[in-house]
Amino acid sequence: MIDNRPLSPHLSIHKKVLTAVFSIFHRLTGIFLTLGSFLLVFWFLSILIGENFYNYFQNISSNFIFKVILFFWTLAFFYHLFNGIRYLFWSMGYGLNLNTVYKTSYFVIILTILSTIFVWLFAYV
Repeated sequence: MIDNRPLSPHLSIHKKVLTAVFSIFHRLTGIFLTLGSFLLVFWFLSILIGENFYNYFQNISSNFIFKVILFFWTLAFFYHLFNGIRYLFWSMGYGLNLNTVYKTSYFVIILTILSTIFVWLFAYV
């Protein structure tokens, strides 16, 4: 049987809508935060198990790559937090017009970057 229905264009043809991009990143940061929380659990377990395991975890966590991952975990945390607050307001029916959506999107980005920088400066000063 021949199907003469038109095919939907591929995703690469469509323009990326800001709300869709933010939704995708919200889901990705949720996954990244879940994976990063396992590191937090391992840290707590290393404290409970004993000094040798804690020292081993401290040696691993002093690595530059670990700190880069921790930086992006912090960035993902603040993005997910602020974007989640925005979604909560949307659930209550506030800020749904397009102008407000774009303003709050940029506000989420600015707050995420400033909060991450503040936390890392506070941690190293």
